[in-house]
Amino acid sequence: MAKAASKKGALERISGGAAAFMQKFLPDAFLFAVVLTVIVFVFGMIATGQGPLDMLNHWGKGVWGLLAFSMQMVLVLVTGHVLALAPPFKKLLVKLAGIPKTPFQGIALVTIVSYVACILNWGFGLVIGAIYAKEIAKKLKGIDYRLLIASAYAGFVWWHAGFSGSIPLSIATQPAAGAAIANTGGTMTQAAAITQTLFSPTNLFIVLVSLIVLPIVTTMMHPKNEEDVISIDPSLLAEEETPKVTKEQIAAMSPAEKLENLPIINLVLGAMGVVYIVLYFSGLASFNLDLNIVNFIFLIAGVILHWTPRSLLNAVGEAAKGAGGIVLQFPLYAGIQAMMVGANAVTGVSLASVISTFFVNIATVKTFPFFTFISAGIVNFFVPSGGGQWAVQGPVMLPAAQELGVELPKVAMAIAYGDSWTNMIQPFWALPALGIAKLGARDIMGYTLIVLVVTGIIAGAGLLLF
Repeated sequence: MAKAASKKGALERISGGAAAFMQKFLPDAFLFAVVLTVIVFVFGMIATGQGPLDMLNHWGKGVWGLLAFSMQMVLVLVTGHVLALAPPFKKLLVKLAGIPKTPFQGIALVTIVSYVACILNWGFGLVIGAIYAKEIAKKLKGIDYRLLIASAYAGFVWWHAGFSGSIPLSIATQPAAGAAIANTGGTMTQAAAITQTLFSPTNLFIVLVSLIVLPIVTTMMHPKNEEDVISIDPSLLAEEETPKVTKEQIAAMSPAEKLENLPIINLVLGAMGVVYIVLYFSGLASFNLDLNIVNFIFLIAGVILHWTPRSLLNAVGEAAKGAGGIVLQFPLYAGIQAMMVGANAVTGVSLASVISTFFVNIATVKTFPFFTFISAGIVNFFVPSGGGQWAVQGPVMLPAAQELGVELPKVAMAIAYGDSWTNMIQPFWALPALGIAKLGARDIMGYTLIVLVVTGIIAGAGLLLF
């Protein structure tokens, strides 16, 4: 045993220790949300001078503030999973899962696929990465399943720096009166082109360096000794599949059952969906792949590829089993967010503004974007919605940046980086992937903690160097 342990690399030992620690001490994601609720409740009173009834009022009113978003996230999980269960798509995934021949190749490929997909569109990447990882686990022996799913989630780290990032996209259009100006504290009355955000030297450095470094880091965390690998029995990942229906079986069915097995129903609905998708994109002045259209594309693809209503309904029933965490926990996070932004009626001070203002006060012109990034990472623990965090921090950080003479688009991106960075140790966004993978947050957070440290160094360097 001593000889085997001596073969471990430094990163493998560190990640193994972190994984063991998280496995032992990190509570279930639901309890994590409850603990955060209590922390924000107590510190909200201390920092803002509000009473317990004030905080309870913020919390109660805010609990249902993410209902629409919660449904979107349920559909991200369900429609993506339904698509993965469709026979043609499943065959493609199985074929792609056969590409890696060693555990290290499997970890690296999942990291790259997930990362690139999340840069293109975070909703697409979050689902595809987890599904692809799951298929690899079914075929490749000797691969650590926890690290494999963690690597798929690691690709989500810089989604805000990609083409579906809500902050760069929101300031890329001409601001008008209302929320667009309010979210920047009235500082950005002109659009910030994507050359100033997504294609800026800072963003290109962070995105490209992370693309190179992340697969190396995730593969280095994989155990070299077989006895240290936590693999999974492929049979545990098997989903219920609808058996093929024969002509004889159809002939013996009732009229209602025959309708459920008629392909024409799916084809008509699918055709309507395809026409709408074409109309949607042809009517846009710029390419806009938001969460609703991603879910719609997944849904229509699933309808067509499942061929019959019965196959589709069976797949939805299987996919929906993993949505419980989202249904239970997202209302808690909505309440946390409401307490974070709930301001003292007299002073107008909220807990989120107190955190942001602290970092504003200790920053210089050179370090302001870096401290904005750190503050955004902290706030993201409690306000994991990108749009919600932008509404909280934008009005505080951008006027301060303007006063110091710091580039406003760079500060906006620093908020975006922080908002996505600490997702690596915040279970909120991991729930759809965990639902697909049939794992808990404690199973992957030890590995994503290492990803947090590495990507934090990369982002910090990018913000300070450029």
